Amino acid sequence: MTAILTTFFFLIAVIDPLGSVPVYLEATKEFDKIHKRKIAIRASVIAFMILLFFILIGQLILEGMSVSLDAFQISGGVILFLFALTMIFGDGKPEHEKNQITDYKHVTIFPVAIPSIASPGAIMAVVLMTDNHVYSIEQQAITTVLVLIVVALTCLILLAASSVQEKIGSYGITVISKIMGLILASYAVQSILSGIAHYFGQI
Repeated sequence: MTAILTTFFFLIAVIDPLGSVPVYLEATKEFDKIHKRKIAIRASVIAFMILLFFILIGQLILEGMSVSLDAFQISGGVILFLFALTMIFGDGKPEHEKNQITDYKHVTIFPVAIPSIASPGAIMAVVLMTDNHVYSIEQQAITTVLVLIVVALTCLILLAASSVQEKIGSYGITVISKIMGLILASYAVQSILSGIAHYFGQI
């Protein structure tokens, strides 16, 4: 149960549901309430399908390219760490992605589904957390269900985005995103250290 809760909270940190609220609000500001709901639901479904794709065959692609697990774990940890740094020290995930919005007709896929929900950090995280050599099928299935739950939670938050922003405020969302970044940075460093230790342990 402890492992499940740890995985769940980590997924919340890396997907950062609240961080997607300003992006969603900006991307859908020209749509009516009905279309806003459709965008939130469709973007969440697309994001989950993307994450599921990498859960199922992400590792197979890497192994087909002869990339060792240790190398992927270390590189993945570095990428996650850099991603976390942008959450902590950068302008913030929401502002960066809001500035990338140029076409309001295709906002469901970009930037709401990608990279707001299914971010590069989230993709890298789910691949690492469903490694076939480390986790059993049951554990991978549990992780997949937790990903679904977190994405569903993100969808619910987006559906109530206006109320969330009014209650928490832009500063509150920024603070929460930076806290999530700190948690993510810690996990990234642990991933790097584990990969290095395992590599040298095999030599």
